[in-house]
Amino acid sequence: MLYPAIRNLLFQFPAEDVHHFSMNGLQTICKLGVGKKLLAQAFTPNHASLQKTVFGLPFQNPVGLGAGFDKNALYLSELEALGFSHVEIGTVTPQPQPGNEQPRLFRLPADKALINRMGFNNNGANAVYGRLAAWRKQNPKTKLIVGGNIGKNKNTHNDDAWKDYVSCFTTLFTEVDYFVINVSSPNTPGLRALQDKDSLLQIITAVQEKNHAHAKPKPILLKIAPDITAYQADDIAHIAFATQLHGLVVSNTTIARQPLTTHTATVEKIGMGGLSGKPAFARSNEVLGWMVERTHNSLPIIASGGIFTGEDAATKLALGASLVQVWTGFVYEGPSIVKNICSYLAKQ
Repeated sequence: MLYPAIRNLLFQFPAEDVHHFSMNGLQTICKLGVGKKLLAQAFTPNHASLQKTVFGLPFQNPVGLGAGFDKNALYLSELEALGFSHVEIGTVTPQPQPGNEQPRLFRLPADKALINRMGFNNNGANAVYGRLAAWRKQNPKTKLIVGGNIGKNKNTHNDDAWKDYVSCFTTLFTEVDYFVINVSSPNTPGLRALQDKDSLLQIITAVQEKNHAHAKPKPILLKIAPDITAYQADDIAHIAFATQLHGLVVSNTTIARQPLTTHTATVEKIGMGGLSGKPAFARSNEVLGWMVERTHNSLPIIASGGIFTGEDAATKLALGASLVQVWTGFVYEGPSIVKNICSYLAKQ
């Protein structure tokens, strides 16, 4: 019950500043001799019944952290101590880029939601590779699964986008357990146009060609938007099978703004960006159902969108998801979110 009071205090300060302050504080604690051990004892769930293998990888539980939280692979040890079975780093682009101007992350507390227009701010693939390699060397026994969410640089023309995805994939291949092709963020101009059939085929085919040149290919997933049409869902399912994708992530943030409790004038003042949190739950569930049906429940799906509680996660899993990811729920529910979700799921 302590976290709500801490959250109310933190919410008095700019969202992005609080994010860095909180995670750097957690990092400091973990650097102390017993810090990480105490965190793990307090927050890591221990339910052997929740362990599962998905696209050939062993997950300690179904709950992961979605892309965008640890963009640069800075906090993997800390997030592992909080019980996450997997962390999706990124979105990583070939070249470093600053992203959009600040402020670019906004809270809607009345809706338990966030709006962000970060714009793929990250250190670039080479820097992230170096950080991952160092982390793996320091943590050879880690059970944390690391996903690599990859995208294109803002100044790369869509016709050449496939080159950016191949570049990131090639750079990060040895240090990432699975990859997610992100063509669904609303915060890079023109990116969602890459969800169209021809563009998707070009990108995924190019990445898979590089992937299958390795003796042990990595799982490749596609992250889609909750704002797709039923016709686009049909195309995505067809492409998933045609390109031998290993799974989907359903779904990214939404550009929709309904239904919201927050006053319309406040939302309009914030402006563009992707909405996440409780208001995204219903629509993401609808798209999840579409994709489960269209893939005949034969393709693993990581579900995200509005997961705050064990009941929320159970709903996604009952709809056909194999794993779930939280992000906004982590901000609002705090460090016990994984433990609480897993405790609920273990009782089902």
